[in-house]
Amino acid sequence: MMTNNFIKNRAIPSRSSCGFQDSDNKVEGFIVGGKETQIDEFPWMASLGYTDSRGNRKWACGGTLISPRYVLTAAHCVVGEVERRVGRLSVIKLGEHDTKTEVDCIKSKCNDAPVTVNVEQVITHPGYDQSVNSPNDIALVRLDRSVHYTKYIRPICLPELNEATSAGVNITTAGWGRTEYGVPSTVLLKVDIPVVNKVVCSRQYLAQGVNLVDSQICAGGEGGKDSCSGDSGGPLMRRSDSNILQWFQEGIVSFGSLRCGIKGLPAVYTKVSSFVQWIHSTIRD
Repeated sequence: MMTNNFIKNRAIPSRSSCGFQDSDNKVEGFIVGGKETQIDEFPWMASLGYTDSRGNRKWACGGTLISPRYVLTAAHCVVGEVERRVGRLSVIKLGEHDTKTEVDCIKSKCNDAPVTVNVEQVITHPGYDQSVNSPNDIALVRLDRSVHYTKYIRPICLPELNEATSAGVNITTAGWGRTEYGVPSTVLLKVDIPVVNKVVCSRQYLAQGVNLVDSQICAGGEGGKDSCSGDSGGPLMRRSDSNILQWFQEGIVSFGSLRCGIKGLPAVYTKVSSFVQWIHSTIRD
């Protein structure tokens, strides 16, 4: 199928089969300033598992399922410092909510046990630069088998090519990263944050020696609400404007202030719509 001057890959789900959720129970909780998600709220969330030189497994970054065989994440989560500090990416866990328990329950509602799948291949964007600017901070992880979609494991929708969300619009990020208490969360958290004017954000980062590019988005900066360490690779998401509740991935958590949730300093996300053509041309059955 030809759209926006490129051929869409049939391995990526159509709009009729991505971005949907079955959530119906709401739970408040404590990402910085975040709330605990419902156990089936974001069924595309992925947790990345690494194996160190001693054979130990550690969990660090996040990602999103975008097809039965592929997870989308940040390039800095699969190459560079993460390999030296954490280990080699080896597995992906899907359908997770609470990392402390195998089966997660909220009141009388329980999910299925999470599914852990081995990694077959890691594909970083050829233009990824490990400098402080982190342009093209995006990667695809190919699983060693296709996963079966369930109520708790489903793909998120990709945006259209070069689609943009206006400044001031609230969007959502989620992850198991550090909270305002300085420790990683064991449960999946979410927080709504505003898209920030790119010109204003670029000036703020330029003062710190960081040059942002067109394929990056700024969001947050309200104070007390932010993605944080451990959320890297996870999604920045928006809900559809139509009557049908459907989620689209706008960004990938890339970098921000060392102290998360600082008022006036938004975090930087890789703009997924800038890479839709690369994603479609890279994925294979």
